[in-house]
Amino acid sequence: MIIGQHSIIYTADEDADRAFFRDVLEFPATDAGGGWLIFRMPPAELAFHPTEGNAAHELFFMCDDISATVDSLTAKGVEFSAPISDRGWGLLTSLKTPGGSEIGLYEPRHPTAI
Repeated sequence: MIIGQHSIIYTADEDADRAFFRDVLEFPATDAGGGWLIFRMPPAELAFHPTEGNAAHELFFMCDDISATVDSLTAKGVEFSAPISDRGWGLLTSLKTPGGSEIGLYEPRHPTAI
């Protein structure tokens, strides 16, 4: 049966984003060959949201204290695209990767699956 999930982030600078995930976010990785890093991710959950337009996929990292996480990552040079906003279901912002991607970061206020 299904043994895991493999996510892909398309980027304009894969080497910079790999270094960012390894050195700044400190995710452990394995080298699949030739420096092609595959990162171990924290536990995950999956949700389905309604849409009236084209289907899309998003990636969010979860944290227990968004203010402390933003402060810690900002001290490491990470840029955020928006101030923290209260969405009711959680506190939300987005971080920028060196390759130009944005990844959501949120502190959930709802029961989680993990």
